[in-house]
Amino acid sequence: MRIDIFTLFPQWFNWFFQQRHLSNAVQAGSLTARLYDYREYTPLRHGQVDDTPCGGGAGMVLRADVVCAALEAVYHTPCDRVRDDARPLFLLSPRGRRLDSGLLNELERLPEFGLLCGRYEGFDERVSEHMVTGEISIGDYVVSGGELPAMVLVDALARRLPGALGSEESAVYESFSEELGGGLEYPHYTKPADFRGWKVPEVLLSGNHAEIEKWRREHQR
Repeated sequence: MRIDIFTLFPQWFNWFFQQRHLSNAVQAGSLTARLYDYREYTPLRHGQVDDTPCGGGAGMVLRADVVCAALEAVYHTPCDRVRDDARPLFLLSPRGRRLDSGLLNELERLPEFGLLCGRYEGFDERVSEHMVTGEISIGDYVVSGGELPAMVLVDALARRLPGALGSEESAVYESFSEELGGGLEYPHYTKPADFRGWKVPEVLLSGNHAEIEKWRREHQR
């Protein structure tokens, strides 16, 4: 899977892609991530990428011509024809479709897609109207830009890719998985078995795998 990320702050992702499960997926060949800085493609002088809102108001808006120039430089296609079924482009926005396991299932089946990270007051509306496939949100709140939402999406998706986790079962039996019926995981315990009088349930120490499985099913949250 290849994910193209367009951002004003590609350096934010340096630490992110060093995390073990992400670097594992990259090394296994199941994930390729490419970072593109809007400023490197802007047709404007002095690296300008934004401008004041038409009609007035606070903040700055990322310009459509800047985003278009970046897309055309990367994909060698007119920016209104870059998006397609094989390579959808998603704008990260609080008004987008909510990121959940269902959406991750759809993204997991894609060979490649792109993410557009905004800043300031967001994008000129013509980016949404003419250049992207859709919009994705990580929740009903506002953060300072699309970089953190992009990281949330990539992190959640990368866990599902071959080679990312130390054990393939780690992503199978976790919250919202099909194996758990779409629900939350059961409680986890580790050593010591008795800490300040707070004890691990005896069944988990019994070695009886059938009873342990039954207990876990009964205690899904």
